[in-house]
Amino acid sequence: MLNEDRKAAVAAYKERKVVAGIYLVHCLATGERWAGQAPDLATIRNRIWFTLRHGGHRQRSLQAAWNTHGEGAFTFEELERLDEKALEAGRERVLKARLAHWCGELGAEGL
Repeated sequence: MLNEDRKAAVAAYKERKVVAGIYLVHCLATGERWAGQAPDLATIRNRIWFTLRHGGHRQRSLQAAWNTHGEGAFTFEELERLDEKALEAGRERVLKARLAHWCGELGAEGL
């Protein structure tokens, strides 16, 4: 990759719009669900899958299910995207409230 191309790619990455929200990880083999909040929905799946593949996810029940059933038994889904206007009332408070809503609605364990 040329230096100019690299600089352009880095600049484009920094300028991209980041969308916060709530996501769901679902084990198809057991029906178990885990919901979480993320400041950037575009990158959270890769982060979760990375920690699971390396056996280091902090949610023990999710890691145990992954170890038992393997990557193919899991799906990732965005449940809710929150725009900047929705987050004006306090980013962490809003994300926490929406996560609690989805955990209750789906019977999911929080991440």
